[in-house]
Amino acid sequence: MSDSQEDTSKTHYICQTYVEKKGTRGAQAGLKIDKQFQYSTEAQAQERAERESQLEGCVGADAYMVVEDPSSGEVSSPTFIVRLGNVPEFDDF
Repeated sequence: MSDSQEDTSKTHYICQTYVEKKGTRGAQAGLKIDKQFQYSTEAQAQERAERESQLEGCVGADAYMVVEDPSSGEVSSPTFIVRLGNVPEFDDF
């Protein structure tokens, strides 16, 4: 048995799309998450974001990666691969 620990972190590549949210009862209009897709590679997530951003009703799409530490459950801040169209500010993410 070895004393060294394996790197158990897991990288998730995600495509996330946005649609416009209409303001109701005086609330401000904005964006809301529409769809999320998870992929095995950065290229797959980017390609899906590019395709989704061209669809009717989609106002924007992000492809990003996060790193998860399964032992603690912690997830890193997103690292964006591509941001297309109307997407929320990073602080809103």
